[in-house]
Amino acid sequence: MLTYPRISPEIIGFGPLAVRWYGLMYVFAFASAVFLGRLRVARSRIFNGEEFDEVLVFGFLGVLLGARLGYALFYNPSYFLDNPLEIFMIWHGGMSFHGGFLGVLLAQGLAGRRRGKTFFETMDFMAPLVPPGIFFVRVGNFINAELWGRVSDVPWAMIFPGAGPLPRHPSQLYEAVLEGLLLFAIVWIFSAKPRPRMAVSGVFATGYGLLRTFAEFFREPDAHLGIVAFGFATMGMLLCFPIIITGFVLLYLAYRT
Repeated sequence: MLTYPRISPEIIGFGPLAVRWYGLMYVFAFASAVFLGRLRVARSRIFNGEEFDEVLVFGFLGVLLGARLGYALFYNPSYFLDNPLEIFMIWHGGMSFHGGFLGVLLAQGLAGRRRGKTFFETMDFMAPLVPPGIFFVRVGNFINAELWGRVSDVPWAMIFPGAGPLPRHPSQLYEAVLEGLLLFAIVWIFSAKPRPRMAVSGVFATGYGLLRTFAEFFREPDAHLGIVAFGFATMGMLLCFPIIITGFVLLYLAYRT
């Protein structure tokens, strides 16, 4: 068993205000998207620098709003119906990738359209920039000691604060590696060569859905939801199912000719 490295969620405080690691991870996610996007702009004629900046800002806003609203809708709707102002208090925690995914699709699609790009021109260009952001956010979850894994006796299991006395999988790190680093390598390498329209988006959607579903077997189900279907499926798995199907459909449409 490994010892959980207790890291204060706050980097520095200023009275009632504080700079938190979790918020800093979103800054790192945005910075990584800027850096990688500049590389793609340099080797692609789809977007110029100004167009990319606009789409990225729209996408980042879509991620924040969609992730928060998605968490409220998918994971705890009754609580947020009773406490609607809590939706705006993102520092209390609670962000959903699936909600952020829908938010970024809508925001970037609208921004791309403003610049005369089709929906999948925009999505194929932006898809490789997403996994590093997932990596940083999952590291933030680990620092916050939240979204921990299921009870386990593997040598690298940890006892997380607030999760009881039993050691658990550090599933946040599993997701950081799988949905962040591994998915980035797959999508970035795949997108390095010219591909049919929708193919890069299809690889991203399929890859994320499958890797997240696998990681869910090690992640503790949300306490207020538990197992929601088929005797094993969590809410995260159910939300990944349409993403996987969409990914396969996009790949079929991209390569059917």
